[in-house]
Amino acid sequence: MPTNLYGPFDSFDLENSHVLPALIRKFVEARDAGQNAVEVWGSGTPCREFLWVDDLAEACLFLMQNWSESGPINVGVGEDISIRNLAQLVAKIVGFDGEIRFDASRPDGTPRKLLDVSKMNALGWRARTSLRDGIAQTVAFYEQNGHAQS
Repeated sequence: MPTNLYGPFDSFDLENSHVLPALIRKFVEARDAGQNAVEVWGSGTPCREFLWVDDLAEACLFLMQNWSESGPINVGVGEDISIRNLAQLVAKIVGFDGEIRFDASRPDGTPRKLLDVSKMNALGWRARTSLRDGIAQTVAFYEQNGHAQS
């Protein structure tokens, strides 16, 4: 069972995508348009865990070679980040230095989504891609290809 995934070829649609690709698109577009503020849905307090898509692929290969038990196993990083801190991180990586406004009238969703990845860690697997590096790679992909993926 993987946690929230992100990376190239994601959906960057502002109405139907997940939070991370939507934030990337919002901040890139705001930067490029010279806007001084970006609106983020919700209060910013919910926390989410994110896994780089290539790390999931590596985890799947690892599990095929090292796991034979029945039942699910969680695949993630075992760390979460608030939407507020995620938005600030994306803004910094993108180079947007305007205001971030949180619209608490929009839905927050579940307060926290964090997987217990202790089984994976005990087997010797850990995600290799930091959130910062993965976001930077996803931003680069979006800037080169994103408008076609929106």
